Amino acid sequence: MITRRTLLGTAFAASAAGLYAPRLRASAPDTLRFASAAGGPRSADPAKTTQGSDNWAVIQMFEYLAQPPDGNFGVSPDDFTPGLATSWTTSDDAKTWVFTLRQGVQFHHGYGEMTSADVARSFVRARDISVGSANYTNIAEVIESGKYEVTIVLKNPDPMFLGSTVAARHVMVISKKAEEELGEGFATKPVGTGPYKLDRFDSERGTYLSRHEDYWGEPAIITNVECLYIADTTARTLALISGDVDMAEGVRQPGWVPQIQAQKPDLLFDMTVPGSFNTLFFNLAKDPLQNIQVRKAIMHGINKQEIVDALQPMSRMVYTLNPPNYPTGFDLEELPEDLRYEYDPDEAKRLLADAGFANGLTIPVNTSQREDYSTQHLIIQEQLRQIGVTIDLTIMDHSAYHATNRQNLNTLNINSSSLPPVPLYVFNDYAVSAANMKEDGSGGANYSHYGVLMPGVDDLVAEMLQTTTFDDYVAKGREVELQIQRDLPMGGLPTLSYLVVRNPRIDLGYEVQGGYAYWRFCKASIVG
Repeated sequence: MITRRTLLGTAFAASAAGLYAPRLRASAPDTLRFASAAGGPRSADPAKTTQGSDNWAVIQMFEYLAQPPDGNFGVSPDDFTPGLATSWTTSDDAKTWVFTLRQGVQFHHGYGEMTSADVARSFVRARDISVGSANYTNIAEVIESGKYEVTIVLKNPDPMFLGSTVAARHVMVISKKAEEELGEGFATKPVGTGPYKLDRFDSERGTYLSRHEDYWGEPAIITNVECLYIADTTARTLALISGDVDMAEGVRQPGWVPQIQAQKPDLLFDMTVPGSFNTLFFNLAKDPLQNIQVRKAIMHGINKQEIVDALQPMSRMVYTLNPPNYPTGFDLEELPEDLRYEYDPDEAKRLLADAGFANGLTIPVNTSQREDYSTQHLIIQEQLRQIGVTIDLTIMDHSAYHATNRQNLNTLNINSSSLPPVPLYVFNDYAVSAANMKEDGSGGANYSHYGVLMPGVDDLVAEMLQTTTFDDYVAKGREVELQIQRDLPMGGLPTLSYLVVRNPRIDLGYEVQGGYAYWRFCKASIVG
């Protein structure tokens, strides 16, 4: 049995032992300080961020045309409210979308009023640069149909265009003039319309923001926001407990939450649900993973409930690629019995024997040292040992782990990512052949090479693209979900909430329920 005790690392134990943490200046009275688990910011351009931590500053400085609810994703088109667009219409075939823009919106740093030229540029560049998703390639044309009107024509219908594309980070509205003037420098001198503007970009310490006084909407309550970077878990934990930071990225590791609660009981925990998709990709280019009997055996050998129990209160069960509370996700009882892949070590051993591995097999696997990745791989390593599958596990730096995945060097790759409840978005990221990850590192996140090394779901996704109503879109998406479950190029592992620990002196102004692994601070206030 794998216990929390055997998996709990040194993160909090080290802090209890009094290890050194860099001393930070105490928070100014009107400053919110957030600490991410990364080494330093790389980019604040919303279309070009390469690490999740950078998005905390981006979401404060840039905005969408249509705004999802604070603290959650938009699940249906009705969930989105006006942002930089005051209204929008769509054609009956869901291929033409017309957005009426808000007038008088001012960019940061004196770059003037937002017009259709800025919006058009923001969408076109997301389509034209490689952003790792096929969603933007559905944009056929972006027309400046008036100074304050933009018409977007799609190649295929998309009744969930607001969620799949409009409320995605890559198309947040930038200043066209600033981008043209600054060129590559825009990444560290970004200009948006949001409630906070950039004051300083420090590539080692963080991103420093202040309230945008010419903001079109309700002004931010707190004057300054500092998005700091403290990669060391011990240092970040100590900074939070000492009050040097107000909020910090938590550690998704067994036992960490109760440990920190014991140290400082008044801390608050914000968690996204479902949080990160944790997807196990079978690399179909590697022997013997081409054999579906082996893939089925591995899935039957994984005790998902044990993973959920070890990673409480953050982890929740998943039975297919999408979680049960997403439009195309399935509960266990909804699935045919042969597609449930419930924990059954005897069935796993039988499948391995049928595949010619009665005496077991060894699979080399790389994983990241980051706690959420290494914990899951270590649990799975122990579980699969019980069915005769030896996982020869190499734990490496997080950046190196992703680099080996992009070089096609891994076998059982776990990918962790927060994805919206937009089925087409998920399939385009993970399952279609257009997202195939190539050995030169290009392509998307289809690490299985599904649809390339074996037949995939491209045709079904193409049919999904022709639906014009949300109900038909979801129905076709559930067909895609079931086909992936039959082919098993990848398998869903339990989701893991993104966790932020917050000092009670900060009131966010709303409850975090779901959404991406970053959220806005413009409604936050200091209450203590």
